[in-house]
Amino acid sequence: MLRIAKEALTFDDVLLVPAHSTVLPNTADLSTQLTKTIRLNIPMLSAAMDTVTEARLAIALAQEGGIGFIHKNMSIERQAEEVRRVKKHESGVVTDPQTVLPTTTLREVKELTERNGFAGYPVVTEDNELVGIITGRDVRFVTDLSQPVSVYMTPKERLVTVREGEAREVVFAKMHEKRVEKALVVDDSFHLIGMITVKDFQKAERKPNACKDEQGRLRVGAAVGAGAGNEERVDALVAAGVDVLLIDSSHGHSEGVLQRIRETRAKYPDLQIIGGNVATGAGARALADAGVSAVKVGIGPGSICTTRIVTGVGRSADHRGF
Repeated sequence: MLRIAKEALTFDDVLLVPAHSTVLPNTADLSTQLTKTIRLNIPMLSAAMDTVTEARLAIALAQEGGIGFIHKNMSIERQAEEVRRVKKHESGVVTDPQTVLPTTTLREVKELTERNGFAGYPVVTEDNELVGIITGRDVRFVTDLSQPVSVYMTPKERLVTVREGEAREVVFAKMHEKRVEKALVVDDSFHLIGMITVKDFQKAERKPNACKDEQGRLRVGAAVGAGAGNEERVDALVAAGVDVLLIDSSHGHSEGVLQRIRETRAKYPDLQIIGGNVATGAGARALADAGVSAVKVGIGPGSICTTRIVTGVGRSADHRGF
């Protein structure tokens, strides 16, 4: 039965009364849990809107301690690539570095550099055994680009190599001692596992509060819709390394959203999932029962979001506490 809701307030209707405090602003801790496994150093998320969040903003926000959500109004391939851009921007250990073979020509390396924007490539055999590295410094004054990489590469005897899981301080000390900008991560058989660059150390020092995963990569979220055909998008985002998935709708308390959450949770039991938007306790409970890790609350007006104004559906801020 329809009924008139009680008087409700929103943020502009409320002021906090100041009181005695012993906390200085520069000592305040604003960190919070977004989900059980994701902790933010600042309580700030970006909207998954096509005029707001792509990789550039997601990188900047994660560096400050928050997290951005890549919008879904693009192709599956492009959204997955935006996620990969964030994950690789400050990656700690690059777990799948671009490599070349000893027989690769310098011309091919030059083409890779122009396409990728970086000039350092580990050199490996067909079975991924590390034999050297080729950098821009190695070939700066070479004119015959038909020569193979093996002629000019730095051989493995002169490389700085570390084992997987070696302490950050040890890795940095080795790089400093040899005056190199890249260290290669290898296993006991000298197969390449990953690569560490000095730029990643420098970025980490400049942004100590960055929101990162266990591998030292910036965290990022991405949005998907609830309709049919989103299974492929979810799969692509998970493969790209997304940290948290937002199943996004202006009416989160709907069976389509709940079913999408159930199916995603069944396929990816460890994936962090946010569902929304809802404005009632019943809606939040339904999302929790479906398997979300967190609930996105609020159907409210703003300079862009006009759902509540246009449709007359929503709830004021003080009634969104569950």
